[in-house]
This record gives sequence, structure tokens and C-alpha cells, in this order.
Amino acid sequence: MDFSDWIGNSVSSDDVITARMVDHFKHTLGDHCFTGNEVPPGLHWCLAPEAVSPELLGPDGHPKRGDFLPEIPYARRMWAGGWLEFHGDFKIGNHVKKQSRIDDISFKSGKSGNLCFVAVTHEFSVGDQLKLRERHDVVYREEVTAAPPLYPITDSLAVHRWQVDTNSVMLFRYSALTFNGHRIHYDLPYSTNVEGHGGLLVHGPLQATLMLNLACSIGGKLPKHMAYRGVRPLVCGDPIMVDASHENDDAGKAMLAACVRGADGNITMKATVTP
Repeated sequence: MDFSDWIGNSVSSDDVITARMVDHFKHTLGDHCFTGNEVPPGLHWCLAPEAVSPELLGPDGHPKRGDFLPEIPYARRMWAGGWLEFHGDFKIGNHVKKQSRIDDISFKSGKSGNLCFVAVTHEFSVGDQLKLRERHDVVYREEVTAAPPLYPITDSLAVHRWQVDTNSVMLFRYSALTFNGHRIHYDLPYSTNVEGHGGLLVHGPLQATLMLNLACSIGGKLPKHMAYRGVRPLVCGDPIMVDASHENDDAGKAMLAACVRGADGNITMKATVTP
């Protein structure tokens, strides 16, 4: 399959950061929200979400492909990872322009079937000032097979830890904030019986948001860069752990190694944060 003619496809959108949006975002994260900025880190994932009429939705609740994103012939869509490059803070009242561009499309074979990775770059600007550049990796799966159960692992004893109750109400609120209609986050029979997951799944960007807010709480400000990747799905239910520890990169520079762990201790998402 050749989708190379879709590379370079772009779309622009815009949104306004309102006091209501910020208030609802803070109340969704609760105590796990960095309060040093007027606009909390990670709120950009709530800006300018794709909204289409009901007849243009696919069976999974996402907009049908074929407009900005190509019609990849795999039914299951997941958040694979990406990176964030920070250039400035957002403020309440900012009119934000979001420019999105497809940079790469690649096919791979995995244990659960064939995969397609679509890499999208988003740039968020206020006026002529770039505030945030993001690389977003989306993965499409040919099929989803039930993963073998994981044995609980010994506590990692991280230097910094948040324990977060990622319950169904938190998932509902985050889906509403991001206008995310993916049914794996709110429709339990669909998530378990159709897509084969162990329950409702915690959003990938919500996990990344929690790691980012923990990193900002440790450093007292936005970092320069954060790279993250999903390791396995995170089923909501028991409280999760958001961990961070101080490490050095290959060049000897200080960084934070962060991760999200399920209640059994197994990692579901990893991140490296450059102060």
C-alpha cells in the first residue's frame, strides 16, 4: 500500500483559550495539575479538536478517514507517542492557530497484526509567535488480540510519585474537554467486546499530560522538550502511579525519566524530559 502522496497534506484550525476551559481542565486533573502557569501544561491537546457531524463518524467514534488523514485500511486507532518542544507559555484569552502536517507514513508488522504509523507535526502559534511544536505518532492496527496477562512487578520506589485515580468520571471529563469520541474511553461493552481490551482505556494524551505536569511541578516551569511513547494500554480502575526520577542523558546532561504505571507496577507509557 502506497500512501506517500498524503505526506505533506496539511490543515489549519484555531481556537481561543477561555477561563472556562482552563477551569475545567484543572478540575479534571485535580491535585495533579501544575499551578505555576496561567494555562496548565497539556491544555493544548484540548485546542481545536476535530469536530464533524454524526454521519461522518466511524464506528469507533472517531471521524472517518479520507480528509486530512488517509484512509488507512486498519480499523483500530491508538495513540503511539510523540514529542513536545516548548517555545513559550499560553495565556487565557490567547487566539491560538494550529497548523497540522503529515510528515511520514510507514507500515510495520507486529505481534497483533499489521501496523501503520502516521506521523503528524502540529505547530501552535499566537499571532506570529510559535508557542509549541508537537510530533504526534498515531498507530493503526489491522486487528487487536488480547494481550497475555502481566505479572505484578516490584515497586520501583521512584524519587517523585503521584498516585492518580483515573476513574471513569475522569475519562469522561477528559473526553469532553478534547471532544474525543473514541468509544474505548467511555463505552465499556465496545472497548471489551469489539476491540478486545480489559476495560475502559485511559487516554494516551491524558497519561502524557500527567507526566508533563509532574515534571513541571518538579522543575517549577515548562521544560524545553518532552518525548514520550506508549508501551501498552492502560485500563482505568485502580489508582495508577506517575513516576519521575533524575537521570543524565548520553551526553551527561540532567534530565527526568518519567513513566506511568498501572496498579500492578507495569509501565504503560514512558517519557524523557529535558529541563
